Amino acid sequence: MEKYKLKHINALTLGSMPDRFRTHLINSLSGFKSANLIGTINAQGQTNLAMFSSVIHLGASPALVGFITRPDSVIRHTLENIKQTKQYTINQVSEDFYINAHQTSARYLSDESEFEHTGLTEHYLDGYSAPFVKESGLKYVLTLRQIIPIALNNTQLVIGEVTDILCDEKAIRSDGYIDIETLKTVAVSGLDSYHLSSRLSRLSYAKAGTLPTNISVDGNTIAL
Repeated sequence: MEKYKLKHINALTLGSMPDRFRTHLINSLSGFKSANLIGTINAQGQTNLAMFSSVIHLGASPALVGFITRPDSVIRHTLENIKQTKQYTINQVSEDFYINAHQTSARYLSDESEFEHTGLTEHYLDGYSAPFVKESGLKYVLTLRQIIPIALNNTQLVIGEVTDILCDEKAIRSDGYIDIETLKTVAVSGLDSYHLSSRLSRLSYAKAGTLPTNISVDGNTIAL
């Protein structure tokens, strides 16, 4: 008996789908994505907070993180603020405030702060103007390094270098691994579905000719 009953959707079918249905479908293809709030401030001191599910790791040395912004056919407050100040924060979303975080995706005016409208709290680190989300247990500040236009769909890849990290100390393990489940970090699938994770295991570094071993959350080898 087949495990899955697969539906074949070709390019012609995709093109004929209602826009909203196709958008939900395509956004679901990449599976679970990280849920992060990006905090910014403009040159006039107006703060902004926006939900992004496109944050990606780009390298550890230097510590580079990227995210994708949608086409700037309309004013994108997050992008404009980053261009002005060259600074922003990324704040992981947890179970405790994911509904507030989702609300930041509503359309607010440039002179309105999502912090005020969603009940989230601004928090600052000495020497930096970009706001953190106080409620987040894992957050970091970045300096803008590069913006790469993607001509295929007029989106942009924004690349920043991590300069400072704020993390609940109980989540940082002895080998440097951050146990995000301890922080009740949520993931996003599609556009609007939020999830908590359940760890299967941590696996040892993969080597040809041998199967990986199971390791504990703290990095110690344990039996499979």
